[in-house]
Amino acid sequence: MADTIKLVVAAVLAAAGVAGYYALGDAALILRILAVLAGIAAGIAVAALSQQGREFIVFAREAVVETKKVVWPTRKETIQTTAAVFGFVVVMALFLWVSDKTLEWVLYDLVLGWKKS
Repeated sequence: MADTIKLVVAAVLAAAGVAGYYALGDAALILRILAVLAGIAAGIAVAALSQQGREFIVFAREAVVETKKVVWPTRKETIQTTAAVFGFVVVMALFLWVSDKTLEWVLYDLVLGWKKS
């Protein structure tokens, strides 16, 4: 129950930051933006104190660790893969065009007898 209250307070703080943006309509733009950022930062701080917030922080840290384990392709591998995909797309486009024209010829000329003039 306490975690639910913390999350509700976090949402209220974030909403208060957005409301502050509109309440400070006559103030400088930077002050209005700071009000939003302060509300969101306060909401995040309160949400981080809940169980779900702590679990999210652990998840985010683990995601960063997993991202560091990724073996990114070299420039050469990226260009080769892109060229293979592009070539496949061109071949498929030609295949579909030939299939379409063949079906058009079979249906309109042979079956229905609608000769194009």
